[in-house]
Amino acid sequence: MRHLFLNGPVQNGLFTFATRPGKAVGIRLAAALNAILGSPPAPHLWNTVTLAGDLRHRQADGPAIPRQQFEADLIAAKYMSGRSPVGGILTDTDAEVANLTLEMIENNLRAGTLTISRETVPTCRACGHMTGTGGHPCNACASTDTRDRTGLHLVAELAKDRPVLDRSDIHASHRQQPKHLQHTVANVAPRLILSRTRDHGIDLSPFGLNGLVLDPRVGIHATVLAAARQHRAEVAVMTITQNAANHIAAHGQHFREHNGIRLQYALHGHLPYDNTASLQPLHEAYRATWEIKDGFAEWFLPIFSLRAKTGTRPDQLPALFKHYMRAHLAKPAVADDAVLEAVHYMVSAGDTKWITNKRALANVLASSGS
Repeated sequence: MRHLFLNGPVQNGLFTFATRPGKAVGIRLAAALNAILGSPPAPHLWNTVTLAGDLRHRQADGPAIPRQQFEADLIAAKYMSGRSPVGGILTDTDAEVANLTLEMIENNLRAGTLTISRETVPTCRACGHMTGTGGHPCNACASTDTRDRTGLHLVAELAKDRPVLDRSDIHASHRQQPKHLQHTVANVAPRLILSRTRDHGIDLSPFGLNGLVLDPRVGIHATVLAAARQHRAEVAVMTITQNAANHIAAHGQHFREHNGIRLQYALHGHLPYDNTASLQPLHEAYRATWEIKDGFAEWFLPIFSLRAKTGTRPDQLPALFKHYMRAHLAKPAVADDAVLEAVHYMVSAGDTKWITNKRALANVLASSGS
């Protein structure tokens, strides 16, 4: 299998997919593109290494619950009863992710792209949490008493012979390269500290960094690569918003390739799920079934977000629903193999023109039985 689409790991916060469907866009997009290519269902990926998660666990009624189980219970509650993902769930601290991450760190240390060096960082005097500059209260305990502390840390040296994000890192056609993102993501320090103070994460003590875990922005990349390795994919395509990519890309520069697996970003926009109720008159006019409504909201809109990378406006929803309905009504009895082959090529190449082509979309719907 060459390409496998995987969601950018979702932060495990206090929400459900029913209450905040926008959180599921990357998951739904990855599932739709994998199905089009005939790839197996991929696992849903979750980011559990967060300070907010540390605080939730400390404040929980049952603090004796192991953190891994605490996170697993919170993730399970996101899904409707009996609808756990077919491809399973993978978090950024699961054993296969941790093992792969340690392999990549070792390789980067040998190559000199990562180093372990003594660094001086602002630290909270009260709890020892690494803080930012500027005298802001500690995010972990709210204390304002900080000091500079010197100790060993894992440090990344950004490559000098290539940009932080180049064309080969983006799953998109030549005309859809995100030039603004490629410019803004480069505005980072040439040296990045990748070790963090967290209660939960990939333990860096094997490298002599006791009490520190890997920066979750690195762990997100390792989670995607671990899922791709499970499925023996050659290219792991992470579905992600431009804002999220801007936040993590520099930290992942040395963690986008391992043992023949390459990671790329497929950028998608936000969707106005809060405004879909405005489609009710169109639903009635087209006598849309629940299957059609769900297909539009949970399948077509995520796919369209791949084309509308800056976001879909609420006023676009009626036209998009009409396009989807026209394609649905134009479905052939048997999908045209030549059309499907062209769509498969475009999906693999990051070309999104097929999404707004009624004939192409109709054949994809026919092939999926939708």
